[in-house]
Amino acid sequence: MKNYSTKRILITGGAGFLGSHLCERLLAEGHEVICVDNFYTGRRASIAHLIGHPLFEVLRHDVTFPLYVEVDEIYNLACPASPIHYQFDPVQTTKTSVHGAINMLGLAKRVRAKILQASTSEVYGDPTVHPQPESYWGNVNPIGIRSCYDEGKRCAETLFFDYYRQHNLKIKVARIFNTYGPRMHPNDGRVVSNFIMQALKGEEITVYGDGRQTRSFCYVDDLVDGLVRLMNSPDDFTGPVNLGNPVEFTILELAEKAVKMTGSNSKISFKPLPSDDPRQRQPDITLAKGKLGWEPKIQLDEGLAKTISYFRQLVIGG
Repeated sequence: MKNYSTKRILITGGAGFLGSHLCERLLAEGHEVICVDNFYTGRRASIAHLIGHPLFEVLRHDVTFPLYVEVDEIYNLACPASPIHYQFDPVQTTKTSVHGAINMLGLAKRVRAKILQASTSEVYGDPTVHPQPESYWGNVNPIGIRSCYDEGKRCAETLFFDYYRQHNLKIKVARIFNTYGPRMHPNDGRVVSNFIMQALKGEEITVYGDGRQTRSFCYVDDLVDGLVRLMNSPDDFTGPVNLGNPVEFTILELAEKAVKMTGSNSKISFKPLPSDDPRQRQPDITLAKGKLGWEPKIQLDEGLAKTISYFRQLVIGG
């Protein structure tokens, strides 16, 4: 007999970095989890330990095509999230965000499921307001090399709120800031994985620009907790809500930490800043604190130590 509190939950992008941790969390809570992924950037290795779990199911599927399943909740995480991956096929990236949102919203409408959109701090572009509150509309280049991701996610937010207003759908929108931790793709081009892998291999640490641009880094367990709290929040709270760590670091500080914490002899080198790279990125999490009772607990040194341990095993194993 099914426990009345057990939900059947669909996670698109479930084999990705965030998705695999979310699958784990929801299974641990006793829910049935359907992991959907086309394995473009998601990896089977990230969910291999969950295969065989009686409440876990994997479907190979691309969200740009409709999906027909019966579920209570949907976490829509499907989309390449690092520049090196989302710029490889920018048309497909936009389609994944826009067509994927349309298909998942259509599914949610058919089965009356609650649906959460994993949006991004990239909707703020290169911000002129610092830190960024949810009320800020952003400063985004609509025709740049990052636009496929930035504008795709902005359009997905538009669709979610139009379905909410037009069809009375239960929606949640999370704007995710830089997140890191075990199971990040080692070659995804993001600063945390880049710096750690370069340091572990004794290669030069590549810093773009002068290294004074800032980022805020949230450990994956904290981020997943925020997503679950948002999904479980009252229906009249839709978001968008910022989820991220408000403690700000320069890229150069992060590079120096990676060298020190890995015990590496790597030197830091500087290269020109890529086009449209934001100079500052820091969430204002006042809303998340007030509405979700959420704020990050794991600070950078602790989270980096866990992440370095994971990558060290990859390097040794490789």
